[in-house]
Amino acid sequence: MIIETIVVGPLQVNCYVVYDEKCLDAIVIDPGDEPEKVMKLVESRGLKISFIVCTHGHFDHTGGISALRDKVGAKVLLHVDELPVYLQAASHGAIWGFNIAEPPHPDQFVKDGDPIVVGSVQLRVMHTPGHSPGGICLAAAKCVFTGDTVFAGSVGRTDFPGGNVEKLKVSFKRILSLPPETVLYPGHGNWTTVADEWQQNFFVHEL
Repeated sequence: MIIETIVVGPLQVNCYVVYDEKCLDAIVIDPGDEPEKVMKLVESRGLKISFIVCTHGHFDHTGGISALRDKVGAKVLLHVDELPVYLQAASHGAIWGFNIAEPPHPDQFVKDGDPIVVGSVQLRVMHTPGHSPGGICLAAAKCVFTGDTVFAGSVGRTDFPGGNVEKLKVSFKRILSLPPETVLYPGHGNWTTVADEWQQNFFVHEL
């Protein structure tokens, strides 16, 4: 499994391209903006995008989906509880002064425990509400793509519509119950590990 990170948009979202190095089938996670940057990497590696996965529906994570899907025809995956947030992404972006393309309707809804598979790559859906109602993380054997659930030293805010601090506590504890060496790839900022977050994340004291 190969993981490549592209930082996109004014809010510096980590868009991840995850692929099987042999068959070159790929999953794109959170193409929030600058779809041309994503396509440049995809084309340079000769990849075929099978799925575009949204960890959640906020505009900074969804703004590039429409253009990317138009180019590659991949299926857009989302947790069903996140649909109201996802459908309001463009209007919410406008409130913050950003002109965001309306994302296409999801092709498939995912739920906790569902596998997302391309070639030898398998990601398992973890429903992790709190930052948003249908927020998900995507777990592989030794790493997790955490969206805005967990950052290095922090967690996602809960003051947006659908946010819930009590649910975030449960989701946070679930992530930190994984093996200490598990690498966490967040939606913003640097990667970290479960062990590091037990030591440095302020939200540990909320558990």
